Amino acid sequence: MFFPYRDDNPHILVPYVTYGIIALNIFVFCIQMGMEFSDPLAARSFIYSFGLVPADFGIVNIFTSMFLHGGFAHIIGNMWFLWIFGDNVESALGHTRFIVFYLLCGIAAALLQVIIDPSSQIPMVGASGAIAGVLGAYMIRYPRARVHVFVFIFIFISTIRIPAMYVLGFWFLMQLSSGLGTLGLDTTGGVAWFAHIGGFIAGIGFERASRLIKFEKV
Repeated sequence: MFFPYRDDNPHILVPYVTYGIIALNIFVFCIQMGMEFSDPLAARSFIYSFGLVPADFGIVNIFTSMFLHGGFAHIIGNMWFLWIFGDNVESALGHTRFIVFYLLCGIAAALLQVIIDPSSQIPMVGASGAIAGVLGAYMIRYPRARVHVFVFIFIFISTIRIPAMYVLGFWFLMQLSSGLGTLGLDTTGGVAWFAHIGGFIAGIGFERASRLIKFEKV
């Protein structure tokens, strides 16, 4: 098992959008936790109202679901990955295009999960799909950037530096393997693996398109 904790790839622009997305996610999570402690039923209603329920599909919920999380581990993992990889993708695309890119990846992620499991009554929440798009774009644009990772082998912990293409490529293969393994199974309350897969593929596609279109950074 491994976990990336930083990269050696300096950003060019100050990643205001990345910081803003992280701050907004934390703010919404604090609201969730406040409701959870004060009124668990209201917290549950909040998740069902603003999460994305595939069987009760709503366009607005695609966007609101990107800023909700299912617990501390969920938000910490997502925000940590965005912190490491988002700044460089934002520097490459520019602030405005990065916002559009992030939201489009989140939409693609949600749509694939809905297509795979359209009858699910479980709310989808989390920024994982959009962040998976950031990972896909990073892998294509900076394949040789060195990423520092913790490696866990039983009770031993070590650190190594390896190219992003291997770290993120392996991450995607894990998502793909896990997602394919759930096909045809009842995954009530589990991880939306195909949202990760859809976001990652969308990130690669949008990154390729951005190089072809050659917009100016804003």
